[in-house]
Amino acid sequence: MEAEVREIREHLSRFPPFDRLEDAWLDRLATAVEIAYFRAGTPVQEYGEPIDSLRYVRSGAVEVYRHNGELYDRLSEGDILGHTGLLHNRRVRFPAKAIEDSLLYLIPADLFDSLCDGDDHFADFVELSGPRLQATVQQSERENDMMVTRVRQLLSRTPVMIEETATVHEAARAMTDHLVSSILLITPTNPEDDKGFAGEEHGHWRLTGILTDQDLRMRVLASGRPGDTPLAKIKHDRLVTIQSDESVYEAMLSMLRNNVHHLPVLHRRRPVGVVHLSDIVRYETHSSLYLVSNIFNQGSVKGLARLMPDVRAAFVRLVDDGATSQMIGEAMSSIGRSLIRRLIELAEAEIGPAPVPYCFMVNGSMARNEQSISTDQDNALILDDTFVPEEHDAWFAELARRVSDGLHACGYPYCNGGIMATNDKWRQPLSVWKRYFEEWISDPDPERLLHSSIFFDLDAVHGEERFVEGLQDLIAERASTSPLFLAALARNALSRTPPLGFFRTFVMEKDGRHNNSINLKRRGTAPMVDVIRVHALAVGSRAQNSFERLDDITRANSLPAGQTDKLRYALEFISMVRIRHQAHDLKHHRDPDNNIEPENISDAERHNLKDAFQVLSNAQKFLRFRYPTPARKPS
Repeated sequence: MEAEVREIREHLSRFPPFDRLEDAWLDRLATAVEIAYFRAGTPVQEYGEPIDSLRYVRSGAVEVYRHNGELYDRLSEGDILGHTGLLHNRRVRFPAKAIEDSLLYLIPADLFDSLCDGDDHFADFVELSGPRLQATVQQSERENDMMVTRVRQLLSRTPVMIEETATVHEAARAMTDHLVSSILLITPTNPEDDKGFAGEEHGHWRLTGILTDQDLRMRVLASGRPGDTPLAKIKHDRLVTIQSDESVYEAMLSMLRNNVHHLPVLHRRRPVGVVHLSDIVRYETHSSLYLVSNIFNQGSVKGLARLMPDVRAAFVRLVDDGATSQMIGEAMSSIGRSLIRRLIELAEAEIGPAPVPYCFMVNGSMARNEQSISTDQDNALILDDTFVPEEHDAWFAELARRVSDGLHACGYPYCNGGIMATNDKWRQPLSVWKRYFEEWISDPDPERLLHSSIFFDLDAVHGEERFVEGLQDLIAERASTSPLFLAALARNALSRTPPLGFFRTFVMEKDGRHNNSINLKRRGTAPMVDVIRVHALAVGSRAQNSFERLDDITRANSLPAGQTDKLRYALEFISMVRIRHQAHDLKHHRDPDNNIEPENISDAERHNLKDAFQVLSNAQKFLRFRYPTPARKPS
């Protein structure tokens, strides 16, 4: 192979979608391409003209425009253009011009067609007709087995059911006869019941509960109940189910959130099976479900701390198994929440029950279900309005200390900013918390905006969830009707900018310890979360997770078409680069951090990062336009 052909082949192999082609395809491409040179300012392709090749940017820079002259994309080394026209009547759909002296490889249309027919990954990439970042993220999601496998595929038998009027003895006998570890409870209903289902033989029924082996031990034998106790008297107050067409991923999250090992599976309203923890583990090999179970079996802080190597190993396995950032964030947040709940249970076992109702609240990444392996603690206590400091605060201060110290022992460092329930200011009655949020929204000075960025991501972990729900309602109602607050929050979201220099270079950190690196949290995920939060509050969203907030923003049609998708793909990609970097640190026995060196990542990943940072940069510019500071009324 001639040196020039080898150089072409090597360059193509570094960038998607060519980086996943077999050697034979790369050989054909390298020998077939033509080379074209375009001076800065000259057209690369004109709208409507015939197109007979896929264009690949070898060097330089090209701008692509919509038919109306609006800038559509800016391309650099490794990018492709012309594929949309090749797929649609062989006419240019998006005109383009070189904005620097540029060298392009031209891949003949017939070879492009052969690639589309012969390589599914290549076809998926070009047929999306979207940017490289979108194609990369969507390809990763398609390859994740847990995202595409349906729960119904895990079922091996129909469920065993029994009327809830039956006795514990009858249920145990049926479970033994059928060799099952759970049995579903049902009760007769009428055909008009919108929660009922028709029986296979006759009658209409409603699913009301589930009885497991563990229930028989804990709710019957350990409690000394007789065998003739009706099942209705021992069933759980809340039944957690899942639809048969949901993914294995959703089943895993449901088990993590609710700490259950058996999940009834429904087709509409009819029970079609029960998924057990062991069924999920066949696909979810990273053991985060087992970890949650083990957390609640520990009897001391030392026992919990001993699980931390397992938490890190679970994180690494999630990454290696191709989990998305949303899956990893949910799993890590569920583990963190479970630790807090267990620490509270251990504390209450020693210091006694709470003197007044309360809710232990988390903030930041855990509240958003977006935790990674490297995070500190952000939490607070909301107390009932009957709280009297002189009588009750000593108990709550001790609870906060035990939880905070326990989290620190488990690898969750104390918050440098003091955002913890051990701080008197963040251990207050509900009425005080409502006043805090009212003040933060009505008069957003710099300190209050800082608190808004932390406390406006909030969720309940233990206790009276209604306290947090009340605050979430207040935020959603007041923030969306407060243009001054939204404008101030938008300005605050511009304080951390993406690391993009002039045109296509990265701006490196210069802080000594991480010199010549990029902090992907400070310069990527954190400002992206800030941008999304502003738009979500503006539309009255009550969601906390950034991806769920984007769903609400999309439904509200508050951004130009396609913008929420761009934010979604950019957030996912930056998050995954950060997560993979942390997993790499753990594998090499280093403390995980958020800093990467661009020269240590692949060309394709570096290109995608630039695309993602450009999405963030554009989104920040749009904030200035969307949320201007209102003119002050004359006094």
